[in-house]
Amino acid sequence: MLSANPPTSRRVAAVTAMTLGGLVVAVVCGLALGPTSIPTTRIIGGLLSEVGLGHSTLTPLQATIVWQLRAPRLVLGLLAGAMLSVAGGAYQGVFRNPLADPYLLGVASGAGLGATFAIVYVGHGLTTPSWTPLLAFIGATIAVVLTWAIGGRGMRSTASTLILAGVAVSALLTSTQTFFQQQSSIDSIARVYIWLLGSLATASWQSVWMVVPYVVLCIVVCVAAGSALDVMSVGEEEARSLGLPVRKVRIVVIAASSLGTAAIVSAVGLIGFVGIIVPHILRLLVGTSYRRILPLSVLFGAAFLVLADTIARTVMAPSELPLGVVTAVVGAPIFVLILSLRKQLTQ
Repeated sequence: MLSANPPTSRRVAAVTAMTLGGLVVAVVCGLALGPTSIPTTRIIGGLLSEVGLGHSTLTPLQATIVWQLRAPRLVLGLLAGAMLSVAGGAYQGVFRNPLADPYLLGVASGAGLGATFAIVYVGHGLTTPSWTPLLAFIGATIAVVLTWAIGGRGMRSTASTLILAGVAVSALLTSTQTFFQQQSSIDSIARVYIWLLGSLATASWQSVWMVVPYVVLCIVVCVAAGSALDVMSVGEEEARSLGLPVRKVRIVVIAASSLGTAAIVSAVGLIGFVGIIVPHILRLLVGTSYRRILPLSVLFGAAFLVLADTIARTVMAPSELPLGVVTAVVGAPIFVLILSLRKQLTQ
């Protein structure tokens, strides 16, 4: 039973252990389940053999399926879930807004515009060009830079001005994307929407190595900023009076969260709800300290997204559901439940 009392170290340890256990289950399910099911014992044996413990019993075909198809998809899902979750938690801390998510400053609209341009004008609606991730990344980065240029410059800038600037930039870029789509064919529109709904179906080791440097660095920066975000939670003026360089912290956290999110979005498309519900779940379980929320968000978010992807590719096998649809279907009821629990706890 959840309570409004501060979490004890025992509860935090229990939540951490359960999260690690859930991550292990997600990894095994991600490798074992699919159109071609592979026994769990063989998956575990194959994993152990990779670290020098025992021998793999996977057949050559099973080994190819596991290591060349499912493993890169699994790793990219772990990276995406971890980055989106920690970015959502960091945004909620730096903006002191429980509804903040990784797409708050225009990352989604910028990436969508870049991908739409690639599909409509580079691929001419016939294909999804190999340049799509690069143009999506550039679009997302430009959106955040533009948002900062409008609402973040000057010593008097606040979190509220940044949020309003993000809303304006998102509206502008989304309307431009809609214009591009209106000039294109039905095939182009279909390909754009497939990309916008998010998927790990095209994951490869190349796409994994493409995003790893950005994601790992950005996660480390966000997690390291947990203590500063705890200080900022009392208010910006109070934080300044305690000697915290609020503006510098805001710039670093926003830059790290946005860069990591842009890298992930460019590789897997737009995946909603992960960045907003995972920090809220952990806030109920381990309290409001970002020193606990952000590290656990890495583990919890990774497990959540991999399990969601497992559902996406198995529930209608051999067809796949868009990953963004699964996270929305699962995430929306969870978010409603979280709101109900928070209301009960505050009464």
